[in-house]
Amino acid sequence: MEFSIKSTSPDKHKTACAVLGIYQQRKLTPAARALDQAAGGIVSELLKRGDCDGKPGSTLLVQAPAGAPCERIVLVGLGKEKEVSDNIYCDAVRAALKAIGGTGVREVSSYLAEVQVGQRDLDWKIEQAALVAGETLYRFDQLKSEKDDARPALHKLTLMITAAETKAAEAAVARGQAIVKAMNLAKDLGNLPGNICTPTYLANQAKAVAKANGLKIQVLEQKDLEKLGMGSFLSVAKGSEQPPRFIVMHYHGGAKGERPVVLVGKGITFDSGGISLKPGAEMDEMKYDMCGAASVLGSMQALAELALPLNVVGLIPTCENLPSGRANKPGDIVTSMSGQTIEVLNTDAEGRLILCDALTYAERFDPAAVIDIATLTGACVIALGHVVSGLLANDDDLAREVFQAGESSGDRCWQLPLHDDYQEQLKSNFADMANIGGRPAGTITASAFLSRFAKKYKWAHLDVAGTAWKSGKEKGGTGRPVPLLVHFLAGRVKK
Repeated sequence: MEFSIKSTSPDKHKTACAVLGIYQQRKLTPAARALDQAAGGIVSELLKRGDCDGKPGSTLLVQAPAGAPCERIVLVGLGKEKEVSDNIYCDAVRAALKAIGGTGVREVSSYLAEVQVGQRDLDWKIEQAALVAGETLYRFDQLKSEKDDARPALHKLTLMITAAETKAAEAAVARGQAIVKAMNLAKDLGNLPGNICTPTYLANQAKAVAKANGLKIQVLEQKDLEKLGMGSFLSVAKGSEQPPRFIVMHYHGGAKGERPVVLVGKGITFDSGGISLKPGAEMDEMKYDMCGAASVLGSMQALAELALPLNVVGLIPTCENLPSGRANKPGDIVTSMSGQTIEVLNTDAEGRLILCDALTYAERFDPAAVIDIATLTGACVIALGHVVSGLLANDDDLAREVFQAGESSGDRCWQLPLHDDYQEQLKSNFADMANIGGRPAGTITASAFLSRFAKKYKWAHLDVAGTAWKSGKEKGGTGRPVPLLVHFLAGRVKK
């Protein structure tokens, strides 16, 4: 999908399809009014006939009359002019693209960026249009013998603006395109089945991303992890025939010696729960337990494409969690890279067991900040649903940065408390800590566990169990929290 910007007037711009906004009470946006005049009043006539009422998300696709510069017009409802919200704007972009989807149109020009959306600026509207287009047009059908739709796909979206706005819009469209590409990578990896997307496959994809974008990469194998003393990570991997991998990626865009931001992504390519076996229903969705890893890979790619001037390290511990005669058993005690011992009370709480060693490994980079991203707890889905990701941190300033990145990107999160009191639930009679703290506050106690391995730097944790993929009819990876991470990194540059 290609995104671009132009500042041509709608009565002069030639395009296969023009997208125009209509408010309720049959009020035209400025672009709709200009094209209506050029097209002999066709839009006004349609509104008078009641063909389009301007209700949010309503659409009307019409063939433009002779003399009009466009071949088709899509009218999309925006509701009341003073009440256009973030959701109404994004729904309008989505509805317009879906209306066009059945036509075989290859390129479209949208004038919706002229619409006032609360306090949002042009940058936001441009970027969100790109993200919504990427989401709407994304397909994962490479493993099907027949594609879902044989018609030519829309491949170019031109976002129309005024000439005075060009410079700001160029940066926004570049960021939007990089994020869409990164999200598509994360979605593709998440949607692949566990028999294809193994730890080795994920490592090979990371190598391909690194090669294509000039990143440095090192992939550590079993013997390397043993030398490092990553006993916690290795304990999860030993139940599987697939060998573990630890992916270390470096992006050097900042000054030499500048402390990096470290992103850590959970990469469980399939999670059966191990000996603490999950219920069979919907277990197929546990291929998505590597979406944290996928978001790190996507973010590293976007970072390089945008050439952001900062240093970033991506760490991805990846393995499978399966039951076997060698697998972790409830009651086993393992020793982490930090030297702290862990009593494994539940083998299905494995994500924290691989992340804790990665967080210890992150110390060697003297990081300015560390963010780990993980589909960690079902408790987070119960607490926050599928709308926002869970955020916990040991530093309030860092938490505010991450939260604000979520607000500006539309990929929102919400902070939960991380008080020392919760550590009580992790006490063990036989080891330094247990890997679970019982049912109460499950998301928080999981983060409390991780915090024991992140004491030497500023750290934030994103629990994306409810936001990294969708179930049901729309089952598939979402690509979140790539937008949040890219905005966080871009914000670090501004800071």
